[in-house]
Amino acid sequence: MAAAASSAPFCKSLAKAPRSVRNPGLFVSARHNLKQNFSASHLAAFKTPSLHLFLRSKASEMKPSAPYRSTIRCLFTGIVEEMGEVLDLGPTADGGFDLKISAETILSDVKLGDSIAVNGTCLTVTHFDLATSNFTVGLAPETLRKTSLIELSQGSLVNLERALLPTTRLGGHFVQGHVDGTGEIASLAVEDDSLWVKVRTSPELMKFVVPKGFIAVDGTSLTVVKVYDEECCFDFMLVAYTQQKVVIPLKKVGQKVNLEVDILGKYVERLLSSGGFCR
Repeated sequence: MAAAASSAPFCKSLAKAPRSVRNPGLFVSARHNLKQNFSASHLAAFKTPSLHLFLRSKASEMKPSAPYRSTIRCLFTGIVEEMGEVLDLGPTADGGFDLKISAETILSDVKLGDSIAVNGTCLTVTHFDLATSNFTVGLAPETLRKTSLIELSQGSLVNLERALLPTTRLGGHFVQGHVDGTGEIASLAVEDDSLWVKVRTSPELMKFVVPKGFIAVDGTSLTVVKVYDEECCFDFMLVAYTQQKVVIPLKKVGQKVNLEVDILGKYVERLLSSGGFCR
């Protein structure tokens, strides 16, 4: 997907200033207050030790609040531009969590504050280094809980896509980068040079999945082939070319994928449930 450097992106994100002097003691002290909002099963599921420690430290700081709403406004197409490699991920001294990724295409016109979809999750660039071809994004605790990014580790490959520009050709469908939930790969089956992928997810998301409809899986715009309501599953097929360009074929049965259903379906459901009027 070509990007015109002179055009302003649709995306308007809040740029985070580069991290300043870091105090390791801040994170260490935060670890003493935990176990309020996380069950043992949640913590045991985290595969990366640094993620485990980070979320434990943040648990004690959490207070009941309104449902999470992203302040980022951006738009993607679900056409993956390249696969990047996770170089580093872990907590920062000021209480955040950073994800550092190597890339090439994405960095051609990168700026601080840009939004990049990482496995379909809209994230904000907080630092980049053109000399060493990498960029860094910050992750919130809610992002780690709600997406498949919790399963990443050093060396993992991730799908990358920049936000749309006014001149961008729309090759997929409208993808916001707001992950609705995760699914689990139920099966992988080869047919000739294509790959069938079956995904299991929650009933709450399945009501928005329809045969021949759009869905973004790890940020990849795909067409649903068949829906299995009794199993809470749907499937899609990846042709040979797509298999070489996205991370889905690299995953195994049982691993998580990020899911974003078609925004049109959510609008229709909202209108029907509310009668089209505010209550």
